[in-house]
Amino acid sequence: MATNGDVGRSFPFPFPFPFAVLLLLLMAVIISDCHTEKRGIYLVLMEGDPLAFHPGLGGKRVDPHSEVYKAHAKQVVDSHDRLLQNTLDSGSYNKLYSFKHIVNGFSVHTTPSQAKKLKHAGGVTMVERDRGAKTMTTYTPEFLGLPEGIWREEGGDENAGEGLVIGFVDTGINPQHPSFAYDPTNPYSSSNGTSQFKGGFCEVGPGFPEASCNGKIVSARFFSAGAQAAAHLNASYDFLSPLDAVGHGSHVASTAAGNSGVPVVLNGFFYGRASGMAPRARIAVYKAIYPTIGTMTDVVSAIDQATMEGVDILTLSIGPDTPPEDTMTFLNVFDIFMLFARRAGVFVVQAAGNQGPAPSTVVSFSPWAVGAAASTTDRAYPGVLVLGNGQRIGGLGLSGPTFGNGLIQYKLVLARDAVKMNGTFPRTAQYVEECQFAEALDPFLVQGSVVICIFSTGFFNGNSTLTAIIDTAKTLGFMGFVLVANPNYGDFIAEPLPFSVPGILIPSVAETQIIAEYYEQQTYRDERGIAVRYGGRAAIGEGRISSMAGRAPIVSRFSSRGPDFIDKSRKPVDVLKPDILAPGHQVWAAWTPISILDPILSGYNFALLSGTSMATPHVAGIAALIKQVNPSWSPSMIASAMSTTATIFDNLGEPIMAEGYDIGSFYPSTHFDFGAGFISPNHAIDPGLVLTSGFEDYINFLCSLPSINPATIRAITGGTCTQFLTYLSDLNLPSVTISELKGSRKVRRSLKNIGNKQETYLCSVIPPKGVIVSLNPPSFTISPDSTQDLEIQLNVSQAMEDYSFGGIVLTGSLNHIVRIPISVLPVSV
Repeated sequence: MATNGDVGRSFPFPFPFPFAVLLLLLMAVIISDCHTEKRGIYLVLMEGDPLAFHPGLGGKRVDPHSEVYKAHAKQVVDSHDRLLQNTLDSGSYNKLYSFKHIVNGFSVHTTPSQAKKLKHAGGVTMVERDRGAKTMTTYTPEFLGLPEGIWREEGGDENAGEGLVIGFVDTGINPQHPSFAYDPTNPYSSSNGTSQFKGGFCEVGPGFPEASCNGKIVSARFFSAGAQAAAHLNASYDFLSPLDAVGHGSHVASTAAGNSGVPVVLNGFFYGRASGMAPRARIAVYKAIYPTIGTMTDVVSAIDQATMEGVDILTLSIGPDTPPEDTMTFLNVFDIFMLFARRAGVFVVQAAGNQGPAPSTVVSFSPWAVGAAASTTDRAYPGVLVLGNGQRIGGLGLSGPTFGNGLIQYKLVLARDAVKMNGTFPRTAQYVEECQFAEALDPFLVQGSVVICIFSTGFFNGNSTLTAIIDTAKTLGFMGFVLVANPNYGDFIAEPLPFSVPGILIPSVAETQIIAEYYEQQTYRDERGIAVRYGGRAAIGEGRISSMAGRAPIVSRFSSRGPDFIDKSRKPVDVLKPDILAPGHQVWAAWTPISILDPILSGYNFALLSGTSMATPHVAGIAALIKQVNPSWSPSMIASAMSTTATIFDNLGEPIMAEGYDIGSFYPSTHFDFGAGFISPNHAIDPGLVLTSGFEDYINFLCSLPSINPATIRAITGGTCTQFLTYLSDLNLPSVTISELKGSRKVRRSLKNIGNKQETYLCSVIPPKGVIVSLNPPSFTISPDSTQDLEIQLNVSQAMEDYSFGGIVLTGSLNHIVRIPISVLPVSV
């Protein structure tokens, strides 16, 4: 019998052999686990016709409920499953979606090494890592002239948008909101051939019973496979239903198609009535963005579904906010899906982005989607702080006045002077200056006072909130609060937010200095500098009354700018972006009381928001109005009509201005700020002439991109290049953009008369600086449904360091005016 010593000498481990082997294996698994690749979401496009364009299914009017369609759909899905099974390691992936209606492809959750295998698999044309998606974040019907214009032509607001369905890929919808209520005494009429909508489906779930699809909301779905794969969703607000926990989707939907005349009431105050652009249009909801995360795979799956159901207009106030890393901007998966939605007859409008005013910040790239820039209107909500010496300081804040309607003044206390001397809290700006924590302030000093809080480190870093100030004010009984600018950080950007206590934002350092000087003059301090008596007085005036005066529209500072670009290096390309300017600043629209991402708006049914997210549904709703008047028009015709009738002048008759980097700064705007100009719906319904492009034209455009292989375009799109463009500027767009003009270039545009009468047009031009522009013919007469080619000769007369801008104006004998913007960089004579 062996002794313990013999055992120790016989085995290199102090354990029986089988156990040692098991331990080694376990260690190998642990080490392997430490080096396991992190999974990501990949979007994969494949060869083969999607169902909407399958030759055996009848084209874009295919019935998705037919047995033939379902059989073909199963074949497509099965082909995706076979490819994954034959290409990837078992257990290494999870298929999230099969795309089959407008694009043939799928999305998969797997590792980079497995995704690399897919790139080389037979039948695969493209693999792209999911870049994520996010939101891009009344009075505007009157500002756009709708009640007296196109609404009246369509029978008033009770008929505007009738028969059309607008789709929204967003954060969902608040089905209980009156903007989306259905009136059984005023049922919707049939589309009479106006709409291509084939019928939707109501997916039920938390907070979203079947009755939510009430006739106004005709389809409601949610897409969460990507979000669930990419993050751990919180069931308390990441609802797996079409319910909107954020508010953004409800805001967007009601701006485009919310019911007319809905009262806007916050904190018991009546702000007016809100209406969507097309209040009788119906709504189809496709939730793809969650409070925790948004993924592109959920977004494109929603686009595929919306197009299959046949929405007439697709509203995308969401998307990636950066250009693609590994491909040209026009060839990323998001833009490819929009291309095929357009091919299926859907008018697609997307937010241009919120990264202005820097150049080349647009995230709307492609000519087949309309990119919406954002502007102000002539409405403002001025607030006022009245000091004890009679000085009135302007500011912002949707709050009522301090008690006495601004006539009774109250002790003015700087938060820093009211900090508890012996408190155990940290002496950081959030405690000392920013009024974030009630426990930091002496209640005897601040109760019943107007307290000055300072924009400091916490606000600059995004850690401090107005909600915390309001909570502090309520806890300690402030009479009101003032948040002032800090000279160390400069002026800050302020928006009028609803305050449940009297409050005002003073974003200007210059105005803050006036308050500071008055306060110090009236405050008595001991030899240590500690305030011992407060002689300053102040009152906060009414901040909820709007003022309808001022210059407008003005391109908003945040609105992303052109020029458009072709890749992540931001090399300019000959496409005008953004396309059109629409109201996107301080827009009232529906909200959700949950408001999980904006606590300051929690409990409210309406919100006043700014962003190109808000401009986008304005364009969508107006597109529905144009389509209602002209039901046979293609998306390209609608886009052209918007562009050629847009105005480049403001309400004072002066050229539209744009906000600059500095607060309060403005500069003369260009087509890279506002596209063709500010949208004019009453003119867009009857533009006289249109310039159109179809799917084949876009394929030829893609085939003409620099360093592109036409076989690549065919593989990705299924389209065949029939004609290469000499220059990308030859695409028949309602604009002319040349990113590098050397010497001379001849550009042609084809115009179609969509009126019912013959008309004669005189051609004139406002040449860009440094360029001589000639037009041939100088005039023409065109019959209904006829086309006319216009030859545009551009010659450099002086090289410039930057773009210059001009335009072509075609003036018709029947009072039609067609404008074609020109944006050129003349580099050499």
